[in-house]
Amino acid sequence: MLAVRFFASLRERLDCAALTLDWQPEWACIGDLHAALMARGPLWAEALDKPDLRCARNQQVADLQAPLEDGDEVAFFPPVTGG
Repeated sequence: MLAVRFFASLRERLDCAALTLDWQPEWACIGDLHAALMARGPLWAEALDKPDLRCARNQQVADLQAPLEDGDEVAFFPPVTGG
């Protein structure tokens, strides 16, 4: 199983806070999962196809090339700013 979480405006846009997906061996890295999520439809593709999209694997900031394993948690979120 793979836990996928969405935060902030991304969660609002997708109307989805989290998914639990059956592990797929072809998901070697976060980028493979990202592509599979974008293939869910136009809304998903538009929301996730952002050059500034951030991601994390097991609560550690990661990039799309980060490897995935069964049981991981992956989070997607927009850039964070503070002040």
